[in-house]
Amino acid sequence: MIKKFIRRVFRLGSGAEQRVVTREQHGIGRDAISQGSRKVCEGLQAQGYTAYVVGGAVRDLLLGSKPKDYDVATDAYPEEVHKIFRRSRMIGRRFKLVHVMFGEETVEVSTFRSRSASETDEHGRVVRDNIYGTREDDAIRRDFTINALYYDPASETILDYHNGLRDLQRKSVRIIGDARARYREDPLRMLRAVRFAAKAGFSIDERTRKPISELAPLLGNVPPSRVYEEMQKLLLSGHAATGLRQLRSEGLHHGLLPLLDVIFEQPMGERFVRLALEQTDARLRAGKSVSPAFLFAALLWHEVLAAWKKAEQRGLKPIPALFEAMDTVLDIQTDKLAIPRRFTAVMKEIWALQPRLEQRSGRRPFALLAHERFRAGFDFLVLRSASGEAPAELSQWWEKFQQINEAERQAMLMAPQPGEQRRRRRRRRKSASPPSGPAPA
Repeated sequence: MIKKFIRRVFRLGSGAEQRVVTREQHGIGRDAISQGSRKVCEGLQAQGYTAYVVGGAVRDLLLGSKPKDYDVATDAYPEEVHKIFRRSRMIGRRFKLVHVMFGEETVEVSTFRSRSASETDEHGRVVRDNIYGTREDDAIRRDFTINALYYDPASETILDYHNGLRDLQRKSVRIIGDARARYREDPLRMLRAVRFAAKAGFSIDERTRKPISELAPLLGNVPPSRVYEEMQKLLLSGHAATGLRQLRSEGLHHGLLPLLDVIFEQPMGERFVRLALEQTDARLRAGKSVSPAFLFAALLWHEVLAAWKKAEQRGLKPIPALFEAMDTVLDIQTDKLAIPRRFTAVMKEIWALQPRLEQRSGRRPFALLAHERFRAGFDFLVLRSASGEAPAELSQWWEKFQQINEAERQAMLMAPQPGEQRRRRRRRRKSASPPSGPAPA
C-alpha cells in the first residue's frame, strides 16, 4: 500500500501535460479490444493499480485495422502482476515483463518505465531498464508519438501526451524527444520508423528521418536475434516491398543488413525477389498464412546461385557445390540476422529440391511427391518460372504430374539422360557383382 501511495504522489507531481480524449471523440469502445487485455486491465484496476492498453494496439484500432496482439502498461511491479494472474510468467532481463495467458491469447504487461534507463553501453544503447516510474515517465520513454497512446477500458478514454492523435491524422511517424539520443538508446527504432511508415502509408517526420543514415552503423551493436525479430515483422507486415525499398533509401544496407545487399544488388534476381515480395504481401493482405522460411529462401536464392556457380568453378560437383553455397550464404546472413535454425533447415530443403525437380525419369518423380517439403519446393519452382529463371514447361509438368493417376504419371516420365543412363548401368553392375571378401567354406 505504501509503495502504491508513493507512486501516485510522484505521478501527480510530475507536471506532464496530457490530453484526455473521450469515446465520443475517438470512437473506440471497450468491446473493440481483446477479451484478454480487457481482463488484465480489470484485474489490475480491481487491486488498486492503474492499467492501460498501449502501443500498437491502440494505434491500429484508431487506423481501423485489427491488432495482432495487445500490450498493457501498469503501475504494478512485475512481481505484483505475476501474483495477481495465476496463468502468467515473468520474462526478460533487459526489461522485465509479464506474459498473461488467456487461452490462445497472450497479453504482454509492462510496468511504467522511468525517464532514464538504468544501464547503457558505450554507444548509449540501453542494456538494462528495470527502473520504474510514472505513467508520464513511461509516455516519454515510448519511441514514437503514435505509439504513446493509453487506452483505459474502464472509462473508454485515451490519454495522449505527445500529440499522437494529431500525427495519426497527419499520417506522420514522429519520434519522441531527441532523435539521435533515442536511436542511440535503441538503434532498432530506425527500422521501426520505416516499418510503421510502410505499413500505414505514412511519411517519416524530417527530424525523425534525418539522423538515420548517420547513425545506421549502430545496428552493428544490436544482438542479431533482435534484428531478426524486427526484420521479420517488416517482411510479414503486408508491405514488405515498400518497407525494404525505404530501408535501402535510408542507408540501412552495405554490410549493416546483408539481406538488403543481397536483395537489391543481384540484378539477375531482381524480378524474382520482386515477385516473391509482391506475392507475400498479397497473401498477407488477404488474411492467408505465409511461411517465413519460404520468404527468406526466396530473398537469398540468387545469392546461393552465385555461390553455387563459384563452387562449381573451383571443381566441385554440382550437388556438393550447392550444399557448400547454402552454408556459405547462411553463415554470412546469420552473423547479422539470427534466422532461427528451424527456418534455415527448411530453406536448405527448398533449395536442395530445385535441381531434383529437373529430374523427371525413373522413380525419382514419385519419390519427390512423397517428400515432406515437396509442396514448398514446387511453389518455389513456380516462382522461378514466373520470373523467367526456370522453364515454364517444367513447372507445368509438375503441376500436371500431381493431379493425374499412376498410369498417366508413368506415361509422362522422360527418357533417362545419357549421364543418368551411365549411372544406372554402373549401379546395376555393382549390384550384380559378387560380394568381396573370403569365399564361404
